[in-house]
Amino acid sequence: MDEDLNTGRAASPARTILFDLYTHCGIEEARIGSTYFEAETPLSDGSGNPPEGWGNPTQHGTMTLKSETEAVFTDDAGHEVKFRARPGAKAPQHMCA
Repeated sequence: MDEDLNTGRAASPARTILFDLYTHCGIEEARIGSTYFEAETPLSDGSGNPPEGWGNPTQHGTMTLKSETEAVFTDDAGHEVKFRARPGAKAPQHMCA
């Protein structure tokens, strides 16, 4: 088993879960458990909607938790979005109407 270089503890293996990504106002963040993650590259059609080819209000796929701070969403349409945890976040950055 690999060791986490920051803590010296054994690194947790990646874990993949079924996930419905909220896309209604674009792809900016995801809540996984109690942790808020922000997209490394937010996606939008420029008018506050998901880009063409994405479901609205959600896109069904999987979220792979690479570590406590990194996650990757993928789906059968070939989409991939990388996310990074927002330490200490208790609420979404933006409220979508």
